[in-house]
Amino acid sequence: MTDPSSQSQGLQWYIIRVPVGREERVRQNLLSRVKQAGLEDKVPEVLLPVENVSDIKAGKRRVTKRKLFPGYLLVHMEIDEDVWFVLRETPGYQGFVGGGDQPVPMTEDELQRIRGKMEESKEKPKLSISFKAGDRVKIKQGHFENFDGVIEEVNPEKGVVKVSVTIFGRATQVEVEYWEVEQI
Repeated sequence: MTDPSSQSQGLQWYIIRVPVGREERVRQNLLSRVKQAGLEDKVPEVLLPVENVSDIKAGKRRVTKRKLFPGYLLVHMEIDEDVWFVLRETPGYQGFVGGGDQPVPMTEDELQRIRGKMEESKEKPKLSISFKAGDRVKIKQGHFENFDGVIEEVNPEKGVVKVSVTIFGRATQVEVEYWEVEQI
């Protein structure tokens, strides 16, 4: 890869690759190295895109964060020799996303779409439903407690699943909350 510092394009957003599972650590390392080098004006923001996801464990609703793009960070920076050196020397940095020898900046549309997704999940966390059609489940609560069945349909917006259970020898579809079933 040729030196991307050869031509500065002002502040732009770039995507960099980092090890999966170490995104936050690499982000913190990069921010502290930028601060030590006094380059905060050339690298004002390093973003780990996450969305809020809600699920129910042990009958309690909880909201957690899930990475939108595991293994990637968004960096708002002006690439010059100093920034390029700090970036290259940051443990976990694996390179830019984009083809060719020069890093390719993100478009404004791409950035707005990602930020919009993050904001939307803050206001209304997405449900984390780990079931899919065809999964065999047991109903844990309600009128059909202890019935076994097969998931026919998953509706994440409502937080319900349609389960086909056998009652009196006939297959019947029942709609239950997703947390009322468990995989068997």
